[in-house]
Amino acid sequence: MYKLLTWLGGIAVALFVPFYLEGFWLQAGLFTMSAAIGAIGINLLTGATGQLSLGHAFFLAVGAYAYVYFAAEPEGHLAGLNLPTPLAAVLAVIVAGIAGGLFSPIAGRLKGAYLGIATLALIFLGQHLLFNAEPLTGGYNGRAVPPMELFGLVFADTPELVILNVPFGVLERLWFLGLAVLLVAAWFAKGVLRGRPGRAMNTIRDHEIAAGVMGVPVGRYRAGVFVLSSMYAGAAGVMLALVFQRTVPEYFGMLLSLDYLAMIVIGGLGSVAGAVVGAVFVSFLPQLLTRYSDALPLVAEPGSGGVSPAEAARILYGAAVVAVVLFLPGGLLGLATRIRLAVTRRVQLPAELTPSPDSRS
Repeated sequence: MYKLLTWLGGIAVALFVPFYLEGFWLQAGLFTMSAAIGAIGINLLTGATGQLSLGHAFFLAVGAYAYVYFAAEPEGHLAGLNLPTPLAAVLAVIVAGIAGGLFSPIAGRLKGAYLGIATLALIFLGQHLLFNAEPLTGGYNGRAVPPMELFGLVFADTPELVILNVPFGVLERLWFLGLAVLLVAAWFAKGVLRGRPGRAMNTIRDHEIAAGVMGVPVGRYRAGVFVLSSMYAGAAGVMLALVFQRTVPEYFGMLLSLDYLAMIVIGGLGSVAGAVVGAVFVSFLPQLLTRYSDALPLVAEPGSGGVSPAEAARILYGAAVVAVVLFLPGGLLGLATRIRLAVTRRVQLPAELTPSPDSRS
């Protein structure tokens, strides 16, 4: 009941956010939503199944660039199919899943650090393709992202839209789209983890030999979860492309994959809520440091020669990863749960010690 009320309260607050916050906070929130979708996917793979992946950024790039290719009109040397944007988004997620499926035989056979090293090759392959397949990716300059158009509503600054005297531009419109995609992604992942597949995944993570003895097809589950994780990354890539409004090859590199691993470790492994909490921490931190770099010590503006906000953020959440591993194995979500239980016990204890009216008589 407590969790349900928390989710409903969070959703209610999120629905009113675009009416009160300025563009910076909306954009930061959209980046966080995109990160949370991708973090849920890698948490299914790494947190729930115990499979390490360093190639998550590759599948985000597949989703982002596939959406652009399917939705964009051909222009000059740039290719495009000019499909309806909702169809382009769905196809982009499917293509990311197909890319994961092509790699899934390896994911089904390898585990741990071996799989991590194998997926690392995807980052180098992806960077090579993004920079050199110019008709599809635009090369170093990237490509402009066609705005989503759903049920006649264009997720762009034009045509003008005013709701309750608040102008709704691209960020306000995308806010509700991102929130809807995140809720669906979280709902589906929670269903997977609570059902038979989730129990099988956890058994593979904790007792692989026992899982095989009990008849769980270990290799098939590993491969299937890898595909599902890739599709989540593809959906996150589509959202990122819509928020950025331009795809940039440098963004989808090794550091992005490490960011996603930091998200699930800091938030809490194997939990949907933990992935969301970790995404908020890792995605919001560099943007906050950038926003308030003038007022913070030891943090300099990008390009000034000092510690940039992005570097400072990575130092901070690197320290957070170490702290979580040493002192908080359940991550920030586990810490919040412990605090809530402690508060609940303190509230209940005086009530239990208070004598009832019958006992006084």
